[in-house]
Amino acid sequence: MGSTTSCCVSSSPKLRRNAHSRLESYNTEPELSREDTGCNLQHISDRENVDELNMEYNPSDHPRASTIFLSKSQTDVREKRKSLFINHLTHIDESKHGSTRRKHSSCSTIFLDDNTVSQPNLKFTIKCVSLAIYYHIKNRDTDGGMRQDIFDEKLHPLSKSEVPSDYDKHDPEQKQIYRFVRTLFSAAQLTAECAIVTLVYVERLLTYAEIDIGPENWKRMVLGAILLASKVWDDQAVWNVDYCQILKDITVEDMNELERQFLELLQFNINVPSSVYAKYYFDLRSLSETNNLSFPLEPLSQVKAQRLEAISRLCDDKYKDARRAAKKRSASVDNLVGVRWVPAILS
Repeated sequence: MGSTTSCCVSSSPKLRRNAHSRLESYNTEPELSREDTGCNLQHISDRENVDELNMEYNPSDHPRASTIFLSKSQTDVREKRKSLFINHLTHIDESKHGSTRRKHSSCSTIFLDDNTVSQPNLKFTIKCVSLAIYYHIKNRDTDGGMRQDIFDEKLHPLSKSEVPSDYDKHDPEQKQIYRFVRTLFSAAQLTAECAIVTLVYVERLLTYAEIDIGPENWKRMVLGAILLASKVWDDQAVWNVDYCQILKDITVEDMNELERQFLELLQFNINVPSSVYAKYYFDLRSLSETNNLSFPLEPLSQVKAQRLEAISRLCDDKYKDARRAAKKRSASVDNLVGVRWVPAILS
């Protein structure tokens, strides 16, 4: 007790007290490296330290990184401005003839966008995802990235029909991509959330494997992403043999190999944080607004109004209960103010 050296200080190998400066450093023995100690584990700080460069090239992992499809879609600025101008003139012409298609809310009727981040609209979500894949193919890098044979439709055809010799020269239209995705989703009865996760896996594949999506491999890339997304997201996943019933000419062995190599290229990273999911959802909404792909507006029915009122009343009751609990806690703390604390003497 009377010693000038404290146990808390002496336990540190780098600091020791003296009579003048209280703390002074002294020479220590050289620390052993991880190879000498036989421990080659990566430190947790090395794993959690994510620099801005990685965030820029991995938008499917980090919520603050911008999505690739949105940046690729913004390259067609002139075409978008032209289409917006044409649509504006069309809207003016229709207004003159009294055939306005745009819906507006009034005192008697309220139109709502029945599309939320927790319950997206299936049809329009598939349209937005197909449009994002279309921009990936259209504005892909001209130099080309690495090629993976498992995604090549010439080597692994999805049908018995002969693949044209110039199959890799013609970009698919957005409607063709939409029909392919919609067929898989309707046959497998997948949800709209699964479509958003599919797009996350596609962009993660492009960044991890450093490959480009083109007319020769987009179908098998999308098929592999849908296969994984359905197993990760849905509680009752679709088996690989079920996809063979949808695509009649593909074998189970081919589906298994596609899934295995897709997982290896993703480095088995199939986690999709809620922040990343929300980012892709709102970026898809931005993409739809830029390309005049509006979500459907439906009038507020009496059943929906009663449901919204019930939810609002429930939230209001919970807020009042929380306020009462907070007041009770503050009152109990105020009662302790008059209590005197007597110091204890320990012998």
